[in-house]
Amino acid sequence: MEELTLISLASILVLGIGAQWVAWRIRMPVILLLLIVGFLAGPIFDLIDPDALLGSTLFPLVSLAVGIILFEGGLTLRLDELREIGRTVRLLISVGVLITWGLATAGAIFFLDFEPVLAAILGAILTVSGPTVVIPLLRHVRPSSRVSSALKWEGILIDPVGATLAVLVFEALIHDEFGNFTILGIFFWVLTTLVVGFLIGAIGAFVTVVVIERRWLPHNLQTAASLMLVVAFFALSNFLLPESGLMAVTVMGVILAN
Repeated sequence: MEELTLISLASILVLGIGAQWVAWRIRMPVILLLLIVGFLAGPIFDLIDPDALLGSTLFPLVSLAVGIILFEGGLTLRLDELREIGRTVRLLISVGVLITWGLATAGAIFFLDFEPVLAAILGAILTVSGPTVVIPLLRHVRPSSRVSSALKWEGILIDPVGATLAVLVFEALIHDEFGNFTILGIFFWVLTTLVVGFLIGAIGAFVTVVVIERRWLPHNLQTAASLMLVVAFFALSNFLLPESGLMAVTVMGVILAN
């Protein structure tokens, strides 16, 4: 049993890195090949079953992995870029989210015959693009600098917003409270989550800067300690308010980069 678990874990790494290498060789957007390989290894041939492999730790591990990806993405964001694209980014992660949510929900109802509440969950999920999708596509398409910067900011900042929205709608469904939620109420909870995440992320960035600049750690431990602090503040933020950790680590990355 242990051997099969080890083989499955190794297979995930081999298939993931292998797919990225093949995508690079054939000049194909890596996200497309990763999706194909994932479907083949999972639902189609049933070679890897994440639920059986990781059990109840699957969601926390995926959430943590997304958090680390967002932190890395935050390190690539430069605040001076917002002088040109600030308004565009604000509209994309506010009005754009609501428009996408509404259109995706309506499409699921009329074209897929979903129940309204299930359609609302699908619409909330589809508001998220994310750096794992956007950044590989930007490398492949190579648009203008202005467009690339705007999409990079949107792809990274949209994750905390969309994830919070999706979780809120899902929680409303399982507690049978969807009818009690209004657009204003949803906006308030999303904003609260983002504000808490921002504050925790700012504190985390301050602690990280102090630890590094005051040389409390030897040079060879700084990278590992920085990752430890990212994980710690991600967990702390999620503990204080579920789903706020994504915003926290994104803010940590942006502050440390600037």
